[in-house]
Amino acid sequence: MGGIILTLHDLGYSGEAVGNYEGQVVFVPLGIPGETVRVELTEIHTHYARARLLEVLEPSPDRVTPRCPYFGRCGGCHWQHIAYPAQLRFKRELLLTQLRHLGKQPHPLVRPVIGMDDPWAYRNHVQLTMNPREGLGYQALRSHEVVAVDECWIIHPLLEELWAALDVDPEGPPRVSLRAGVATGEQLILFEGDEDEPPELELDLPVSCVYWNSQGALTILAGNSFYHERLAGRTFRISAPSFFQVNTLQTERMLEVLGEYLALQPHERLLDAYCGVGTFALSFAAQAAHVTGIESSPWSIDDALANRADQETVEFIQGNVEEVLPALSTSYDGVILDPPRAGCAPKALEALARCGASRIIYVSCNPATLARDIARLAALEYELVEVQPIDMFPQTYHLESVALLRRAQGR
Repeated sequence: MGGIILTLHDLGYSGEAVGNYEGQVVFVPLGIPGETVRVELTEIHTHYARARLLEVLEPSPDRVTPRCPYFGRCGGCHWQHIAYPAQLRFKRELLLTQLRHLGKQPHPLVRPVIGMDDPWAYRNHVQLTMNPREGLGYQALRSHEVVAVDECWIIHPLLEELWAALDVDPEGPPRVSLRAGVATGEQLILFEGDEDEPPELELDLPVSCVYWNSQGALTILAGNSFYHERLAGRTFRISAPSFFQVNTLQTERMLEVLGEYLALQPHERLLDAYCGVGTFALSFAAQAAHVTGIESSPWSIDDALANRADQETVEFIQGNVEEVLPALSTSYDGVILDPPRAGCAPKALEALARCGASRIIYVSCNPATLARDIARLAALEYELVEVQPIDMFPQTYHLESVALLRRAQGR
């Protein structure tokens, strides 16, 4: 029949199942630990190999039938073949592995993952790529090819509505982002392209449409350059290029965890590094004497200032954390940092440690860089207390984590 037979025993960092063949680690997408499978080797490297799944000979009890007909080709989801309770268990195990190995934490305290009651139709933002022959879709698994799809099980109905109404010229902008305020009902389409001139647009929905060219110029085609979302009773403006969490419901749960870990007192000062549109800074401003937010994106800073309204105890500063923070003479009692997937630059962590905060709450969407930075913070005298994982990305291997660190006693 061809191929080789493996017994899968673990999951790798990128969510692929792991087996061994002739002393070499083999990564198998779409496999599950505990399964016996037939595979074909597709890449052979010095220390590892990759394989294509041909047949599941002995399935895991956690294997389920994927809902999406594109699953396995489309790169939008990685784990639709795994039952949701098992997804949560595997994500926690992946986080624990990174904390032990990269974070140098022999016995990290990691709470059970906060999952979703309904782990479908949750995304408030998707980025699509044009396949000139077939239409819009997602990048394929481990490939730059585009898989055109006409349905997606993980996007919110507001995005489904936008997608169905789009009639995009295949020769038009190569990238399209769909965004929506789940709690407000507002919708926005962002076209991205290399041409200076924006595309012609015909759309029968009352939505905002924006074109962003490669020189950074933003052109409003319809409506506004932003939309609004509401979290825990507060409304936030979000510009087309600005970052915002992709799962509104789980972000509200994250705010609850942050509030528990911060435990702010009325006299305390809070620093929100990588503050984005001010989501965390403004959510906790009423509990603190003063809040400072630092953000490099000019779009996000403009949003944060608009969202601040008349809250005089909140200031926002544009710039890189490692450059802005050393110039501030202020000390802080608590710090929230939510950096990009690449994590924090060493100089940023050093500047944060000099703030004198008694606790740092690190929000991360990348367990590997979180673990790396926890090890660096340990060298700066901050000890990991515990981590609360939150499943912001069901049906994928991605995981959001909130880590609480405290300054070592006597420091």
